[in-house]
Amino acid sequence: MSTDQSVFVVDDDDAVRESLEFSLKLAGYSVRSFESAIAFLDAMVDTRSACLVTDVRMPDMDGIELQTELKRRGSPMPVIVITGHGDIPLAVRAMKAGATDFLEKPFTREALLAAVKRALDKDTSAGRDCAESDRIRERIALLTPRERQVFGGVVAGKQSKVIAYELGSSPRTVEIQRARMMKKLEAASLQDLVRLAIAAGVNT
Repeated sequence: MSTDQSVFVVDDDDAVRESLEFSLKLAGYSVRSFESAIAFLDAMVDTRSACLVTDVRMPDMDGIELQTELKRRGSPMPVIVITGHGDIPLAVRAMKAGATDFLEKPFTREALLAAVKRALDKDTSAGRDCAESDRIRERIALLTPRERQVFGGVVAGKQSKVIAYELGSSPRTVEIQRARMMKKLEAASLQDLVRLAIAAGVNT
């Protein structure tokens, strides 16, 4: 497969950056990678028909600061942030700031390509986004009060044992409520839950 769409990769970890570049090139994308947010900004790249994949934790300027700077410069380029385990609150912050998606390490090549495809998909509109938000709110309305509390805890990055302690419940009960909540929301992963929460305007 070949495409005229570009993907920019920003990550200070050489091994991760090279792995991302290899996977994306293999999928047919034009790829340029940078070891820092500053290097990327200094390159003055053409951000049309492109998306950015950036680590959220980097020295000098992190992924969220890079995303904010791109917005300040008027760039419409979609941004995907990469987070480490336990960085879900950072992922939520990034998506509230306008990131289109996030990937939690370790992630598969399939998850990477799916996120990039979503980011580069131009077949979106304000009307569609509004309708989707309404559908998400309808699904959230199906949750019981306790499932809604579990939902809020999960997208805030809390582990089941922490949620259980805060709710005066057991981790096993929370896991059952989490499974029911994800089924009602038609969510297959934590990333899905965060996207749903942001799209529906749920306070996390």
